[in-house]
Amino acid sequence: MYSRQIKVYRGIDNNLEFKVLNADQKPIDMSLYTPKFQAFDENQNLIIEHNGVVMQDGDSSEITNKGLFKVVITENDLINVKQQYLNYNVHLVDVNNNPVITYSQAHFDGCGVIYVDTCMYPGPSETYSITQFTEVTENTPYWASETLDAQPGINGNEALHTAVIYTNNFVGDIIVQATLDNQIVDGTDWADVSTITFTGSETEPTPINFNGVFSYLRFKATADPANKISKVLVRN
Repeated sequence: MYSRQIKVYRGIDNNLEFKVLNADQKPIDMSLYTPKFQAFDENQNLIIEHNGVVMQDGDSSEITNKGLFKVVITENDLINVKQQYLNYNVHLVDVNNNPVITYSQAHFDGCGVIYVDTCMYPGPSETYSITQFTEVTENTPYWASETLDAQPGINGNEALHTAVIYTNNFVGDIIVQATLDNQIVDGTDWADVSTITFTGSETEPTPINFNGVFSYLRFKATADPANKISKVLVRN
């Protein structure tokens, strides 16, 4: 089975067609096989796995599309895959459930290469997860989250930021704070951007949207969030 480097695009379904040939360059009868497709990242973690759909028609006396099968790499398969090269392999399973190896080219290499391209449909920006808060002892103690880059370089004047706060019987305020400082130091000036008050009765994650071009963001809790705030998800 010969193949060139394949390019797939994130954001859409990608239809890939393969033709399986024997050593004499003749397509084989696929009616007795189930094709299997697998793709791996650079750490050999399996991230995509599909059965192929055999496309040949007819009986042994007259077969059209002989040796041909199709694999669909769906939009959902690639939704969390960054732009990168992946390795893939194809093997066949016969009617007795025995695997049959195929080769990607004439030198008997078992793996081919897929390039995942994100330029056509880049999709939403990544979500940042905050799980740690540190107590700050002042006249009125509070708990501050780690800071995160607000990505001012990619945001315009109406920059929209979205956060979702996951709580469990938390009673108190969560305050979104931002700074325009170029780096975070002990004396960094934090300004309150938005405040959400929790009563402890919330059963669903609480969303919040806010606008502005900032250098960094953090979240301030007015009560101990230990075991009561599991995470804050943020997308700039």
